[in-house]
Amino acid sequence: MADKVAAVGGSWGFVIGFGLFLLAWAGLNSALLAGWRLAWDPYPYIFLNLLLSMLAAVQAPIIMMSQNRQAAKDRLQAAHDYEVNLKAELEIMALHEKLDRLRDENLSHLLRRQEEQLALLQAMVAMRDGGER
Repeated sequence: MADKVAAVGGSWGFVIGFGLFLLAWAGLNSALLAGWRLAWDPYPYIFLNLLLSMLAAVQAPIIMMSQNRQAAKDRLQAAHDYEVNLKAELEIMALHEKLDRLRDENLSHLLRRQEEQLALLQAMVAMRDGGER
């Protein structure tokens, strides 16, 4: 319920509607006061001030309860995000290790092939030099 009250009390619709209500209250009381002396809350609007104070006294703790609930939700979400990020980091580290291992194996294989090709070239050069003599 606190979240619903905070959602309504913290919306532009509420602010605009309440502003219009205050203007209507002041206008109606001022017009009646000036014209017929029938105002139920003459200027300086003491009764309106009492109503606003009571509304603030009730609304403020309800909105704070909603904020506390939202803060608790945010803490849980942050903890969940941390766990997800930690798991992702561990997976990335494992992928880096696998890529490093594959690169090392590939380089070892390339070096062996290069040594084989060099040995073959040396044998071919030796055969050519031996055949030309």
